Amino acid sequence: MKMTESIRSMLSGGERRSIGRADEVAELVRRAPRRAGALIECLWDSDGTVVARAANALEKATRENPSMLAPFKTELLGLMVEAERKELRWQLALMIPRLTLNAAECERAAQILESWLDDSSSIVKTFAMQGLADLTRQRPSLQHKVLDTLRTLSRSGTAAMRARGRILLKELERKAP
Repeated sequence: MKMTESIRSMLSGGERRSIGRADEVAELVRRAPRRAGALIECLWDSDGTVVARAANALEKATRENPSMLAPFKTELLGLMVEAERKELRWQLALMIPRLTLNAAECERAAQILESWLDDSSSIVKTFAMQGLADLTRQRPSLQHKVLDTLRTLSRSGTAAMRARGRILLKELERKAP
């Protein structure tokens, strides 16, 4: 990447359904976490392609260093409420549980993820299930409700939801009190 090239310009253009240079941006932000703010700004871009690629890059960049998200917690929780694009929702479902949330924030995130179980996108539903399961690590009081939800979706959801549900149930039932 040229030093003058912006993260936004790296994420724009090309085939709309491709990830473009998202992997390159993820690596850039992994190596230079100070650039995370510029990437996060792209989550509100008017170009849906930029938004989708920014969400993809941010999710990848924060897998090993979730603390990178901490300074942007308020903004990301707010974005959850307004997110309509499926590509953004499924990435937020994976990232939000990486944040250290207080009880109220965790409950609110769980409510939003539960509402995403009615999304028209199977991918959003599947990752909302993952997000709910991940939230139980921080908020064990959610576990009973999440287990019930996963049991239901493991029988009645799409093929991807049933498969993910079985995996999540094994993990959560092992940890259940």
